[in-house]
Amino acid sequence: MSVYQGRFTGRTAIITGGASGLGKTVAKRIVAEGGMVALWDLNPETLASAKAEVGARDVQSLDVSDPAAVEAAAKASAEALGKVDILVCSAGITGATVPVHEFPIDSWQRVIDINLNGLFYCNRAVVPHLLANGYGRIVNIASVAGKEGNPNASAYSASKAGVIGLTKSLGKELAEKNVIVNALTPATFESPILEQLPKSQVDYMRSKIPMGRLGEVSESAAMVCFMASEECSFTTASTFDTSGGRTTF
Repeated sequence: MSVYQGRFTGRTAIITGGASGLGKTVAKRIVAEGGMVALWDLNPETLASAKAEVGARDVQSLDVSDPAAVEAAAKASAEALGKVDILVCSAGITGATVPVHEFPIDSWQRVIDINLNGLFYCNRAVVPHLLANGYGRIVNIASVAGKEGNPNASAYSASKAGVIGLTKSLGKELAEKNVIVNALTPATFESPILEQLPKSQVDYMRSKIPMGRLGEVSESAAMVCFMASEECSFTTASTFDTSGGRTTF
């Protein structure tokens, strides 16, 4: 993992889905580059382990689909960190892997509640803290599925398309406020979330990547950290791909 010495000195970040996968990798890099982080995740035991591993200043165990819990966590993390400069929304689930006409209603609702509604609640709760600073960076984790759609993954694809639309809208709203809002649209990369999918679905997604391999979590984390840094200063309401050539728009 390459580290830009001191890039996040004096900066603070809230990272959802921060106890594992991309969220934890981003958190470790921000801390290594001088920043302070608060980790949000559902599992308190995993959070406790991640806090020690990352060196997080604060952890909050919550379900991001609960707007009241998100508001409370935002307030608590802002107090623990002293301020909030960065929000990385990495919490997400895949849902069922079946055709639309067979898709369980409860699975559809849960995916939308976590991936889209939960991300909206997090953005909504944290934006006032960024505006109070007169500075902010928001990175919403979407997916190439939100651009292209993956068969048998309609809820996930729809939720991530919604994340892209929300990001573009919010980025334009805040464009003159020194708060930059962008989305990452990765192709499939090695992550615990793959455990939620059958091998056939993972093989299909790998087959769509021209490089012929899955991404590495460190590759997406590097892009997120650029998007979360002061270096990303003239691109907002946009998407950044880490897709191995799968998406070109």
